[in-house]
Amino acid sequence: MVAPTPVWFIAAASSGFGRELSLIALKRGHKVIATARKPSRIQDLADAGADTMAFDVTWPLSEIEALANKVFTKYGRVDYLVNTAGYILAGAIEEATPEQMYNLFNTNVFGTTNTIKAFLPGMRAQTKGANGTRASVVTFGSVGSWRGGAGFPAYAMTKAAMSSLAEALRDELAPFDIVGTVVEPGYFRTNFLNPDVKVMTPILDAYDEHTPTGQMRKALERTDGNQPGDVKKGCAVIVDVLTRTGVAEGKEIPVRICLGADCDAFIRKKCDDTIKLLDEWKEVNVSTDHTD
Repeated sequence: MVAPTPVWFIAAASSGFGRELSLIALKRGHKVIATARKPSRIQDLADAGADTMAFDVTWPLSEIEALANKVFTKYGRVDYLVNTAGYILAGAIEEATPEQMYNLFNTNVFGTTNTIKAFLPGMRAQTKGANGTRASVVTFGSVGSWRGGAGFPAYAMTKAAMSSLAEALRDELAPFDIVGTVVEPGYFRTNFLNPDVKVMTPILDAYDEHTPTGQMRKALERTDGNQPGDVKKGCAVIVDVLTRTGVAEGKEIPVRICLGADCDAFIRKKCDDTIKLLDEWKEVNVSTDHTD
């Protein structure tokens, strides 16, 4: 039996990873539903063959469910559910306003969670596609999923949530032959750190340029436009891994797709540091169990 043509639903396709994933999937002959808050911003994807829709991950769950129902009614399936929506809130926790914190989590965490909730019933009900799976659910974490730091604590919190969500979905959805995975990029050259995209907290005098928070603010400015990661190369790897072709032929989809030499080095150091910490404190750590 011939597998159906794969269908991608990609949230936040107007730039960065979402846009490049859409273009690569189209070039491979797949069906792409590309979304943006304003479809006029993704007219180039429509011209390339994508179906475009208005979608904002912060919509109420009922509206996202209605959109999901329209998608399944029209296309019959969604093989790859990818949500690239997200942004950084730069500044110290003390500097962030409650509204800024809520808005960040509403986009980076709640939006992804609600989108997955809305699409899962249809994905569970559809027939199996290529590679014997029904679908793949893809969240977007970051190298920041692995460690918080001065100047980006709120962002790191949201990205750690995305990595944990993918790990949980990996187990929850296995009985339905649906794969959960998280993309964890290092620094990639997108508009992510552009002044008109990056959101800044108010700056308190206590967190001036001499503090770690102030130094991180400057570091983010210097990094903008100089990130080592190539988005086109990164997205080609993501599509290979999800479709188990090219560089991923013969391999299972991993629970995390780590992209960039900086990300690889950072995660390895985090793991080494954690093992050293556990070794140093092992006797204390294990001393708290019942002895009976």
